[in-house]
Amino acid sequence: MKAVWQTTRLAEVCQTASGGTPLKSNKDFYEGGKVPWLQSGEVSQREISAAKTFITELGLKRSSAKLFPANTVLVAMYGATAGQVGILRFESATNQAVCGILPNKTFIPEFLYYLLLSRKSELVAQAVGNAQPNISQQKIRDMYVPLVTIPEQRRIVSTLAQAFGKIAKARANAKKNLQNSREVFESYLNSLFIRKGEGWLEKPLNELCEFKHGFAFKSEYFSTKGDYILLSPGNFHERGGYKDRGGKQKYYEGAIPAGYILAEGDLLIAMTEQAAGLLGSPILVPKVGRFLHNQRLGLVAAKNGAPWCNEFFFHVFNTQRVRKEIHDSASGVKVRHTSPSKMGDVVVPFPANTAEQLAIVQKINALAKETQRLESIYQRKIVALDELKQSLLHQAFSGQL
Repeated sequence: MKAVWQTTRLAEVCQTASGGTPLKSNKDFYEGGKVPWLQSGEVSQREISAAKTFITELGLKRSSAKLFPANTVLVAMYGATAGQVGILRFESATNQAVCGILPNKTFIPEFLYYLLLSRKSELVAQAVGNAQPNISQQKIRDMYVPLVTIPEQRRIVSTLAQAFGKIAKARANAKKNLQNSREVFESYLNSLFIRKGEGWLEKPLNELCEFKHGFAFKSEYFSTKGDYILLSPGNFHERGGYKDRGGKQKYYEGAIPAGYILAEGDLLIAMTEQAAGLLGSPILVPKVGRFLHNQRLGLVAAKNGAPWCNEFFFHVFNTQRVRKEIHDSASGVKVRHTSPSKMGDVVVPFPANTAEQLAIVQKINALAKETQRLESIYQRKIVALDELKQSLLHQAFSGQL
């Protein structure tokens, strides 16, 4: 039976405060500090039991930072972690991107934690800013909360904790199965090129193919829609393959030089590590006359007479050894880059005829299809478990649990 609870603004029954950041350039505020100081990114789990950063007593005194007592409920207000909730289990200061709801007699902290978790989407939806969402402390204070007896709070917390524990276990198993399915495929792929086969050869890539640089398309003609998609390293999956970037897809509306419109099945290699694992990642162009060959991407062209099948060498570039050699020979610290000459030095194994290459591709693709089927099942299960958590939270705070 649905319970009927009175509600009131959080500010009417709880005190809140935000933290602060001592001046970064003043070493006296940080060096040798023993005062725990949390940043918003550390508000990411229910139990917050340690801090990564410490400030000095002077830093605490000379800034708007303040000590929150144990059992304060913390809410991250800025950036990617906006809306995350945690319970502080020790005395600590925080930066200004964290709102603390101080301990009080109206709510036990665990009840507030689950309540705020159930309102996360609502709070984030009210955030201002695009790149860095900002939930104001006032929005949290204005939130209406149910007035529930302490025994009832404890019952709800106990029920949710038990259910969430089972969900967490099921989710961990699903993620493990998802990882296992990927590892089985990757193990098969790598062992295939380690074992090789009778009549296989090993040669440096520069004896088999050439890598053609893309064109530096002018940014003034970039668009959010159009007839031609401008490929970038962001269109490459870390495990290889084309990735549709959705709303972040980049289009081009300017004049296109001859030779830079790609054909279906063209093989391209990411020559810049825009994100971890992308350097050396391959894609096969999925459609003719739709994609443009952009800079930082190497278009692979087989040399005359070379036993070369794009579909086969797509998988060659996905092997751990080839990726590692490309990465190790690249230059750059923050962002690593490779070049046609460096990739050309990488020695690869391959069958001497394309018919055998195609036969191997069929086997790999069959296993890849089965792997993708299993991945889809496990991903759907993870989504369903996350939705179950939200459903339980909704029931709990609408008096139906």
